[in-house]
Amino acid sequence: MDNRTVLTFTMTAYAVMENNKHGLFTVFLLLYLIILTLNTLLITVIHQNKELHQPMNVFTCMLSVNEMYGTTALLPAVMALLMSDTHETSVKWCLAQVYFVHTYGCAEFFILAVMGYDRYIAICYPLHYHSIMSYSKISKLVALASLYPLILFACFYALTLNLSFCGKVVPKLYCVNMEVVKNSCSSVPYISIVGLVLTVFLIVPQLVMIVFSYMQIARVCGKLLRESRGSALKTCIPHIVSLLNYTIGSLFEVIQTRFNMNHVAIDARIFLSLYFIIIPSVANPVLYGLGTQIVRVHILKHFIRHKILPSKIRDSG
Repeated sequence: MDNRTVLTFTMTAYAVMENNKHGLFTVFLLLYLIILTLNTLLITVIHQNKELHQPMNVFTCMLSVNEMYGTTALLPAVMALLMSDTHETSVKWCLAQVYFVHTYGCAEFFILAVMGYDRYIAICYPLHYHSIMSYSKISKLVALASLYPLILFACFYALTLNLSFCGKVVPKLYCVNMEVVKNSCSSVPYISIVGLVLTVFLIVPQLVMIVFSYMQIARVCGKLLRESRGSALKTCIPHIVSLLNYTIGSLFEVIQTRFNMNHVAIDARIFLSLYFIIIPSVANPVLYGLGTQIVRVHILKHFIRHKILPSKIRDSG
């Protein structure tokens, strides 16, 4: 790390936002506060109600924690750079953000895969659900979903840390590994190869788990009566929507990073580059909170309880 010839990277995507930076700063700030509020509320309600201490809700809390982790690594830095005159960020912070953003993405997909497995057990083996999804099993899944992406990406990330940088242009709002590597002082084709292998290990096992889970769910639902089938599939809707939402957002980001997208309007490219973090982080707590009846009931009780108690305290005073 001592051999680097540059100390900062210039984030060139901010230049086109200069005329609207105050309005965009307000939008990003509101989005960040909404994400923190919605996800914190969902975690709090699940934590405070023992009735909600079910495996699916444990994984839902993991999803919320990961989304707050991802948006905290992204949005405060975006807001700071937006208001900066030079739109420069230090190499050290840029490398740190690479790790945060990529591990967020890896963990998000892994958690969604585990949630798909949970739906598979709940629908295909309802009588044995609690014995299969035991405390020990949940603990192992939580540990695997948390540590596997962090450790596996760290092995690849070590290659980037050892690079020296001569270029200093990152044509995005935030740092991603591929754009940072392009600024290396030397050609490093092996990083692309290792990155491809890493992608296989980070995506294929989870993808197999998701596909297998929904193939089995479809097989079982095909044998159920229409009413039972509808009830079973209804429990999968939040997960399916979350999965599609994140997958579409990730594809937008991968396409922009790997291919020349200069023919697409810059405003559209900016929106698409932020989609995979911001949109799921806003949508998921709504899907798993307001979209799930039992959680929705407890959220309403939470608000009613906190509205009534202060009133009683004032009246007694």
